[in-house]
Amino acid sequence: MASPRSVRPEELDTPRPIYVVWETTLRCDHACDHCGSRAGPVRDDELDTAELFEVADALERLGAREVTLIGGEAYLRGDVYELVAYLAQKGIRVTMQTGGRGFTPTRAEKLRAAGLAAIGVSIDGSEAVHDRLRASPGSHAAAIQAIRNARAVGMTVTSNTQINQLNMGELPAIAAELEAAGVLVWRGQLTAPMGRAGDHPEWIIQPYMILDIIDTLAEIQRDARARAEARGLGPMQSFRITLGNNLGYYGPHESTLRSRPDRQDRFFSGCQAGRFVMGIESDGAVKGCPSLPTAPYVGGNVRELSLEDIWKHTEHLAFVRERGTSELWGRCASCYYAEICRAGCSFTSHSTLGRRGNNPFCYYRADKLRREGLRELLVHADAPPGAPYDFGRFELREQPWSADIPKPSARRSLPVL
Repeated sequence: MASPRSVRPEELDTPRPIYVVWETTLRCDHACDHCGSRAGPVRDDELDTAELFEVADALERLGAREVTLIGGEAYLRGDVYELVAYLAQKGIRVTMQTGGRGFTPTRAEKLRAAGLAAIGVSIDGSEAVHDRLRASPGSHAAAIQAIRNARAVGMTVTSNTQINQLNMGELPAIAAELEAAGVLVWRGQLTAPMGRAGDHPEWIIQPYMILDIIDTLAEIQRDARARAEARGLGPMQSFRITLGNNLGYYGPHESTLRSRPDRQDRFFSGCQAGRFVMGIESDGAVKGCPSLPTAPYVGGNVRELSLEDIWKHTEHLAFVRERGTSELWGRCASCYYAEICRAGCSFTSHSTLGRRGNNPFCYYRADKLRREGLRELLVHADAPPGAPYDFGRFELREQPWSADIPKPSARRSLPVL
């Protein structure tokens, strides 16, 4: 669910990995039950320090502007401070995503000194739900402390929440806790049925639930803005919500939740995998997006091909650059927004339905069906095999809108694109 930084107009016709998410190790101090990579034990063949630096050199040549280090837990590598410093010295903005369990004051100080600009700490619900998802009592408290530790050394702090059936009712409470903790940006994304999350199909939201989720997030956003204005805070100083790339799409709140303070007219413009985003796994495998399933989407390995060759010449990374709408199927094939959206997030649709091109997790689609008296239902069909970044399969069915879920009384206005 990568979200690339802003792209200048002159760059739009020249794909390059402006935003890179780099898994430097699968070693983790959690074993989260919703982890897409099934992190925990270290891989046997992870890149060594010299190889990391070679990749960093190639990223500089390719024009990367921001690199987010992930794991597992990236801070568990002994050479993480060297890598952060090496990237930062090249003028690349370096950030990190973490569960925060071991993000101690000492680590925070050393990473900040090395050049880490920002950190995103995952909070996945109330203490009980978060610790259940993370399979680790005390994990929630440690993550909140990680936020404090990062703020104490002057880092920009954001937070991510994977939204699923365990925590979707807790969104206002999560927002309140994060705002109180000093988090600047809260990014919501859906738990997709990949990795260990695929072992828990009952946690994956049903498509019609997207309506309540987005409506709730928009209300939280409006309330947060009102509080900020009352306190005299500018837009860059106040708590705000944004959507990950597998959440939302063209409903009445699209610009409210997709825009940044410097641009209030943003909307989802399609999957950016292999256009402005790159994912690198800890063994050197390269994908167009870090969240894509490994088996169908690895374009090559940096131990066998140069990073430049993988980026420029492998079809696995070029599918977004080259595709039109011919691969769309199901309701996405006839959608009003097909030319722009092209079925939304590729990794989410592929890990849910077994191939990309049809994405039921869409506000516009769910709302249109609701007005027709219908809703879509995911029915679990195949379990994932048990490898990192693996997936099973759901089947998609339509059924009458349940009488216990009210239909809207009036048609909502749609964004003008």
